[in-house]
Amino acid sequence: MSVPTREVARRVFAEEFNDAGYTFKESDDERAPVYALLPSGARANRVFVVGTLTETEDIGEDSEYWRGPTGTFFTYAGQYQPEAANALRDLEPPAYVSVVGKPRTFETDDGSVNVSVRPESISVVDADTRDRWVVETAERTLDRIETFEDDDNEYAAMARDHYDLPVETYEESVVEALRSLEEEEADAPEAEV
Repeated sequence: MSVPTREVARRVFAEEFNDAGYTFKESDDERAPVYALLPSGARANRVFVVGTLTETEDIGEDSEYWRGPTGTFFTYAGQYQPEAANALRDLEPPAYVSVVGKPRTFETDDGSVNVSVRPESISVVDADTRDRWVVETAERTLDRIETFEDDDNEYAAMARDHYDLPVETYEESVVEALRSLEEEEADAPEAEV
């Protein structure tokens, strides 16, 4: 008997994640994982994001259902994600947080698709952790873009079929993210010796 393993949590910037409105399963099995198709040509059953939690709000009617925007990522946690819901309830924004969770899509009445993260875990992190996440996410994004045109990349082929989005957009996201780190570093007061 094989032991099920968890999918690797993909690092992705908000701009690309929020464009990932197409989801799919790779089998007809009822319990098969649902994947979000990243426009840069990868599938994501789980994501790992780090950013600033800007606010928290209980939007539930009958029971607690917490929303916590982290930059331009939206996380929603309720009774089925008790640890994440507790974290959102107890955190005092603004705070740097890391979130591991599953991408979820929701079609609105006007036909647009909203993308959010259903968190498995939410942890407070420091600025250095956030900065490392930005650098590593930039590297992973560039790796996906580099293989986007490869004929052997089935997920890139799917992305080309499902999205009418220039992959260069995500290169610009990488440049902007890295530039913001440089600007923060330049604005930081120098440590006294």
